[in-house]
Amino acid sequence: MPILNVKDLTASLDYYVDKLGFEKQWDYGDPPTFGCVRRDGVEIFLSQERPVAGMQLSIFVQDVDALHEEYKKSGAIIRRPPTDMPWGVRRMDVDDLDGHSLGMSGDGGEENREGD
Repeated sequence: MPILNVKDLTASLDYYVDKLGFEKQWDYGDPPTFGCVRRDGVEIFLSQERPVAGMQLSIFVQDVDALHEEYKKSGAIIRRPPTDMPWGVRRMDVDDLDGHSLGMSGDGGEENREGD
């Protein structure tokens, strides 16, 4: 289970839910300093209990291009739009508010996409 250190738990939970399309599972503390979000079977813990140090996650999704359209509309921080990578996946890179990088990947390459 990945645990991402964040500066402001409430702001980070809002970003993951409102911009990245995750669902808030729970938070803990009064005020909350630890929480969990979930999307497509992936859960991420967010912790305000330690200093922030960025990390990178790789998450495999059904449709990277549809997710890109969703993220453009929501105002997510997109660092790289969907790109066919040499190792055979289609990948998009997004950041959260604390500089953690989320690599959203799916089937890639021209031969694996229809309608282009």
